[in-house]
Amino acid sequence: MPAINGKPVGRTGYGMMNLTWRETPIPDEQAFATLKAALNSGANLWNGGELYGKPHANSLHLLNRYFTKYPEDADKVIISIKGSISSTRMGPDNSEKNIRRSIDECLKVLDGKKFLDLFEPARQDPNVPLEETMSAMAKYIKEGKLGGISLSEVTEDQIRRAEKLHKVAAVEVEMSLHSPDILNNGIAKTCAEMNIPVIAYSPLGRGLLTATFSKPEDIDKGDIRHHLPRFQPGNMEKNAAMGLEVQKVAKAKGCTPGQVALAWVRSYSGREGFGTIIPIPGSTTEERAVENATEVTLSDEELKEIEDIMKKTEVAGGRY
Repeated sequence: MPAINGKPVGRTGYGMMNLTWRETPIPDEQAFATLKAALNSGANLWNGGELYGKPHANSLHLLNRYFTKYPEDADKVIISIKGSISSTRMGPDNSEKNIRRSIDECLKVLDGKKFLDLFEPARQDPNVPLEETMSAMAKYIKEGKLGGISLSEVTEDQIRRAEKLHKVAAVEVEMSLHSPDILNNGIAKTCAEMNIPVIAYSPLGRGLLTATFSKPEDIDKGDIRHHLPRFQPGNMEKNAAMGLEVQKVAKAKGCTPGQVALAWVRSYSGREGFGTIIPIPGSTTEERAVENATEVTLSDEELKEIEDIMKKTEVAGGRY
């Protein structure tokens, strides 16, 4: 079983974004049931964000309410929270002042109901030295208010620089059949070298790999995906094609396309040259949370079939 900051976590985690970052957040009854199902299925690494929803209705408020109702779950769950977004412009503000503001806000909203296991700047700030950012977070660890530092959307060089300043507990980057970049750009191998777990977000290609929709009209109004390049008219139809191919593999195996896509990500965890890689698929229903956490294992032949699909299928549009 993998571990983060010395705490055991499941081989699959849970992404909270879709519970609150939408026009109308998922009702508590449904959200609580989904979170409970994820936990009961072994997905005890929960990834949320200060930016995931309106300030009064983001991941942290949901976590406060959940752990108020289920205080017995607090020690079972590891939470990783993104923050430090600028309040005056679009993008990160990783200055010491804003790091402190962001962590203090997280602690205030959690209100002692749950320890802040990991905090991560949502993006790297080109206007602030990494040393300033890391030092600001390290102070909270020293004070016992924060468990560890996670990094998001970083380069190989930034990981190495950060690790020299303070132990990095995890690195969160995108990884999926649509976005296998970290396997080839040095990020996954650098994390393996330094024994830093990789938290793989959007492992289902934001839903494109589950074969549940194929054109922009299939996505709910107000969904953030309408703003992403891979979901634009012309691109989305091409990108959905890989999901249809994965569906064929899943049908032959007797599982779902999502389970195949997640199995491919997990297949790299512990593989020679790679370290721990934990996918964090999101879901808004109990059924999908259980499905995502139910592991299937791909044979060498199935892995080769998937690699062949990746080679022959076009991915249209950038990640953002």
